[in-house]
Amino acid sequence: MTETRQAQQPHHSTSDDEIDLLKLIAVLKDHLGLIIAITVLAGSLGVAYALLATPIYKADALLQVEEKQSGVPGFEEISEMFAEESSASAEIELIRSRMVLGQVIDRFNMQVMLEPDRLPLIGNLSAPAPLEDPREQPLFAGFRDSETFVTIEHFTVPEEWQGEAFTLRSENGDARLYYEGALVAEGPVSQPISGMQGRLRLVIGQWQLKDEELILVQLNRLAVIENIRKNLFVAERGKDTGIITLSYEGEVRERNRKILDAIAEVYLNQNIQRNAAEAENSLEFLNEQLPELKDKLMSSEETLNQYRLKNESVDLTLETQSTLERLVTVDAQLNELKIKESEISSRFTQSHPAYRTLIRQRQSLQQEKAQIEADIKRLPETQQEVLRMMRDVEVNQQIYVGLLNKVQELRIMKASTVGNVRIIDAAMVPAKPVKPQKALVVMVAIMMGGMLGVGYVLLRSILHRGLHSPEQLEELGIAVYGSVPLSEEQQKQDQKIFKAQKRKSEKKYIPLLARTNPADLAVEALRSLRTRLHFAMMEAGNNVLMISGPSPEVGKSFISANMGEVLASIGQRVIVIDADMRKGHLHRYFENGQSPGLSDWLSGQVEMDAVIHNGGQEKLDFIPRGQIPPNPSELLMHERFGQLIEKLSGEYDLVLVDTPPILAVTDAAIVGQSVGTSLVVARFGRNSAKEVDVAVGRFEQHGIAIKGVILNCMESLASNEYGYYAYGYGPDHTNS
Repeated sequence: MTETRQAQQPHHSTSDDEIDLLKLIAVLKDHLGLIIAITVLAGSLGVAYALLATPIYKADALLQVEEKQSGVPGFEEISEMFAEESSASAEIELIRSRMVLGQVIDRFNMQVMLEPDRLPLIGNLSAPAPLEDPREQPLFAGFRDSETFVTIEHFTVPEEWQGEAFTLRSENGDARLYYEGALVAEGPVSQPISGMQGRLRLVIGQWQLKDEELILVQLNRLAVIENIRKNLFVAERGKDTGIITLSYEGEVRERNRKILDAIAEVYLNQNIQRNAAEAENSLEFLNEQLPELKDKLMSSEETLNQYRLKNESVDLTLETQSTLERLVTVDAQLNELKIKESEISSRFTQSHPAYRTLIRQRQSLQQEKAQIEADIKRLPETQQEVLRMMRDVEVNQQIYVGLLNKVQELRIMKASTVGNVRIIDAAMVPAKPVKPQKALVVMVAIMMGGMLGVGYVLLRSILHRGLHSPEQLEELGIAVYGSVPLSEEQQKQDQKIFKAQKRKSEKKYIPLLARTNPADLAVEALRSLRTRLHFAMMEAGNNVLMISGPSPEVGKSFISANMGEVLASIGQRVIVIDADMRKGHLHRYFENGQSPGLSDWLSGQVEMDAVIHNGGQEKLDFIPRGQIPPNPSELLMHERFGQLIEKLSGEYDLVLVDTPPILAVTDAAIVGQSVGTSLVVARFGRNSAKEVDVAVGRFEQHGIAIKGVILNCMESLASNEYGYYAYGYGPDHTNS
């Protein structure tokens, strides 16, 4: 084996990374069946989900937010200065607000949930037949099947009872409402039903209920809003386009369409109301000013008429008439600015640019008015008095008429307000559901299954430290005497025995592979090992061979029994001793009982000849373990064990001793003191190289030299560089 490995060394001249990559590929190849199985399972789950999952439909609509127009005619100059456009993000948040969604909930009574009181799956088996046309099912606050038809127009409970389930029944034609078995409200279905001292109120619409019970719940308002938000998608199409797309997903197509249409309509209505509110506020302010201005106008006209009657007719000169017109114009402008200031003062502070512009305009007009008043003071006293009175009349009349015109304009504006939002596309729902996308689900499931299978195999390969080639031991300086392939026939026999033990039936004997199928590859490997053992034992002190192992279930007994059969078949006298007096089962290979055996001889209960049994052929004998003693180690240390080995060594060509695992108990170290050659059996994929190294070291601590290791149950894997070893040799055969 060592020479073979050294001969192969030149082929490993590639880099470590390449070797690791090739090894990973080989590992995947070895476990291709497992990967395919996981992929098929994941794909099957994907297909099942695609077929059984509830289809989800998507309704979509389209809105446009136009540029906002000035809301107050006559104030265009100032409105342009402080007009602000709503951003798309602000409109989106407005659509998703509780103000809009709350009105949608109230419109459809979405806080009320009504459903039959049935067990999942099982309850549907005995339930009345569903409707042939699902479109006849109430979309909100109702339930209907072939026998039941109930809708709820109104249902309110105290806030602490929201989310709690009430049971609705029909008894003697009346509706009765129960909570946890207790009656909380009852009454005729044609009238509102009250309970809980008036805190519960129920109004029933349609009523066709017989023996079935319905579950009635008033959902929490915020929870319903959040559920709508979760299924509602709002976004601007493009950048700064003002086009907003709305979509809503749910299980019922018509329900989705109605909800989305309602959201668009509520949003549109509140936009119109918001724009009309500006005209309403301005109209309210002007209506408050009109009576006062009318009184001032009538008073100024009365004062002027009385002065003229008292002083007879007084006419103004052309210069005075011009001064009067200038003064009237300035006063009208100042009064108009006063009205504008009243409006913008409720919206902006005095530091706002629009407010500061208005103040500068007022100061300029006041300076002009002061200049005109200075010119008036130079006129005759009579002219000044007449001018003052006529100015009051002209100014008040001009302001009054102007406000009357603006009131009419605002009334027209309020009546014709359409808002700056319009619905371009009403909600529509395609017939094809958007979820699940069956082909995509299956494809993703297959991909995820493949990735999971590959990941699992690679992770297991990385974490698994079991032996997979003799080279791992030889790198630690441990000689490998042979590799025994995994026997499929022996596996089948082991499975039968395991099932029999699981059923607690009688433990059957284990067929000896070297006897039932001498052409098996495992038996051929033992024949190859026979030659190496011959040369290894030439330098030994006696012809006693010990077979041990680092841990249980590595195949020591299989190797010992079949090795004895192979050597006996070529004419050597061989005796196999089961020195595992704790859990030894070599007697099952030789169709014999476990006693009398080694423990019986060591304890002095029987003679030596009584413990030696025939192993099934002339040249093969066998000593079973005997009765399980309380002190196996102490019995092995007795001088009778040494006497037994010495006597058998003289009578047989080979004495083969099977011992317990060295890392479990010290029995093997005691036996090793009396033998000439010792081998350790390690199992492919189960024992790690470190574990074998520790076992060999444990023997060396007791002064026992291990000749080498037999690597048992080797499998032909792509990742195993030594997979070719002992394979394909021998005649063609089929294990059955």
